[in-house]
Amino acid sequence: MEMSSLIAVSVSIIIFLNILFAIVLVFIERRDIGSTWAWLMVIYFLPVFGFFIYIFLGRRLKRKNFYNMSQEEQDYLKSTVANQRELLANGEFSHAIIQKYKNSIKMNLMSANALMTLNNDIDIFTDGNEKFTQLFEDIRNAKKEINIEYYIIRRDNLGRQLRDELTKKAKEGVKVRLLYDGFGSRTLSARFFKELRANGGEVGVFFPSFLKLVNFRINNRNHRKLCIIDGQLAYIGGFNVGDEYLGLHKKFGYWRDTHFRVKGDAVAHIQGRFLLDWKQATKQQTKNTMIFSYPTEQHTGKSVVQIIAGGPSSRTQHLKNMYVKLIISAKKEIFIQSPYFIPDSSFMDACKMALLSGVKVRIMIPNKPDHPFVYWATWSYVGELLSYGAEIYLYEKGFLHAKTMVVDNEVATVGTTNIDMRSFQLNFEVNATVYDEKVATRLKHIFWQDIEECSELTVERYIKRSTVIKCKESISRLLSPIL
Repeated sequence: MEMSSLIAVSVSIIIFLNILFAIVLVFIERRDIGSTWAWLMVIYFLPVFGFFIYIFLGRRLKRKNFYNMSQEEQDYLKSTVANQRELLANGEFSHAIIQKYKNSIKMNLMSANALMTLNNDIDIFTDGNEKFTQLFEDIRNAKKEINIEYYIIRRDNLGRQLRDELTKKAKEGVKVRLLYDGFGSRTLSARFFKELRANGGEVGVFFPSFLKLVNFRINNRNHRKLCIIDGQLAYIGGFNVGDEYLGLHKKFGYWRDTHFRVKGDAVAHIQGRFLLDWKQATKQQTKNTMIFSYPTEQHTGKSVVQIIAGGPSSRTQHLKNMYVKLIISAKKEIFIQSPYFIPDSSFMDACKMALLSGVKVRIMIPNKPDHPFVYWATWSYVGELLSYGAEIYLYEKGFLHAKTMVVDNEVATVGTTNIDMRSFQLNFEVNATVYDEKVATRLKHIFWQDIEECSELTVERYIKRSTVIKCKESISRLLSPIL
């Protein structure tokens, strides 16, 4: 075959494949419009490489029974959700804050199967040293079982300390299960946990890489950070496991994050979330995963909590909907902390409507980029909200990694979810939403303390940004649907 004919055939094949992928994106996957156009641009402008980019980053997960729940588990969950929905509708809960936020609670219940729990006590950690000191103490005191899940576990001092503490408990006969994400913890190897496994500990990998080099689910990361001890207490929040989370990385400096330590009925739901992830990753058939067994110890805490999980296996963006619903319900003020602020139009519209209604919206982001495109896209979105009256603060002390929102001094949410489309659509995330004035007040006070370490991004300052920065913002915002 002549060279010209070979080139013509190759071009025809490429055009055919591009059309085929366009059909898949538009007519079969039915993605968000912004995401669809972004992928069409990638496939069009990168006809060969776009195919491979799509294979690694664009494919969707199956959504029907992703966690392979048994019929018993599905029936139990369905009946429990229906029962709680009826109790809410009939006004069976006398708690004033439940009545006030009944619609938000009901939406999370119906959308994400996020059962409402009572009688919770919550401790708040904002410093990595304090959080891990308490976590290791709780691990040492474990008597029966430790279930632990992190997106990132480093092979550094903190990572080795966690491994060694878990190994000691496994030697004592405590059941230890450790789950980490295949991409986030890609530097780990089976050898790192050899002694833990040798002593009866179990280690699972969520979406592991193929031959340590290829990961076809690189775009779907298990971003959750959970630890449940003896079914009595649980940790949920933003800290991963690594020395940088103790403020020991020169690039980031002090690491500012937020994490909850929970006791009460919500622990069973955090454990249920871990067990679902564990079963999906290891294919082990854990019995009665969704039949939440409440803690044997009785607690008299006052916090009402919903554990809300979302991910690419969900038909609805549960966590984004939770955020938007709370923003719309605000009457006075909203405090938001997030390392990345790249919302979609519905989130932006909710913020704008709140601001136009006279609600104070204060947003804090880091002034130390860890991902340049994400950083400049964040600037473009907060800059837009400045013109509506939002107050924007740039955290200067180190790196702000907290994922927190407080509304009207009454309700707050803390977890792993960033304000971006990756967290809303692509990652597996989880948040604890707390309906409790005491917890909300504490988080609001922490926000005001953090402002002392911030500079304010004013309208005047934003207008004076250079042409180079404006170009960076425009390009990054264009790519925001797939960042």
